[in-house]
Amino acid sequence: MTRLARLAVSVPEDAVPVFVAAFETACDSVEFLREDEACTSWTVSGLMREPAQRGRLQAAIALASAITGLAVPPVVESEVEAEGWLARTLASFPPQPIGRRLLIRGTHDAHVAIPGRVALTIDAGLAFGSGEHATTRGCLIALEHLRRPRGPVADIGTGSGVLALAAAKLWRVRVVGVERDPWAARTGAENARANGLAHLVRIARGDGWHAPAIRRAAPYAAAFANILARPLCAMARETSRRLGRAGRLVLSGFHPQQARMVLAAHRRMGFVLVRRHEVGAWTTLVLQKR
Repeated sequence: MTRLARLAVSVPEDAVPVFVAAFETACDSVEFLREDEACTSWTVSGLMREPAQRGRLQAAIALASAITGLAVPPVVESEVEAEGWLARTLASFPPQPIGRRLLIRGTHDAHVAIPGRVALTIDAGLAFGSGEHATTRGCLIALEHLRRPRGPVADIGTGSGVLALAAAKLWRVRVVGVERDPWAARTGAENARANGLAHLVRIARGDGWHAPAIRRAAPYAAAFANILARPLCAMARETSRRLGRAGRLVLSGFHPQQARMVLAAHRRMGFVLVRRHEVGAWTTLVLQKR
């Protein structure tokens, strides 16, 4: 029976986005999970069908280590059964009613519709954010509770672009999404075109708030950032600079234990807490700039 290789490394939280991007260059499926309650250590893992990709992954891990200043972590390898892998992957992403109005469906279920719900068809590819993760769900639920913004919207770390697409679909506003990983940025742009939203949504490759596409459209009336706790704290000052007066901010990608740290960093920049959503073991915060 054919088997898939599962490769994994253990890294600190700050390094997770860089190592996820490294794994995405060579793996067919990538995930990251916390290892402890304090969220200081995380496992980044990927499934690989082609053994020839191992060299590419090793090079990507070495580059990620250099970027983050870490020693190259040991790669733990195991095997999983490949029989029915694609079917199991598709089955793990069924059509998902989220909140009161949205339906997120994969390209393999593009025919599925639910009366009264606005459907978005997502090809997650190697990009994070197909809607199944609790952080994405939390952001989509938060989006539904917000008033339509009077200005452009930013999606920092857009992944598959699902939050950008939902904002454009429900609010009919201009949205700029930015993603560091080129494959994810490409996936997000393709999703915008597939959903007929390319005239409202621009997905660009770049480094968060510093990306030229993001800077040109500032200030923003609302923004989403579904990343991780420490990167969110590190960019709180820049977030405040790019949001307009009374701008609203939806943050996720962290556990309840980290919510106080994220909130404190943004309160120092003039934000106040409006709402908090708990979905599974993850937290989403809705803030407003004073």
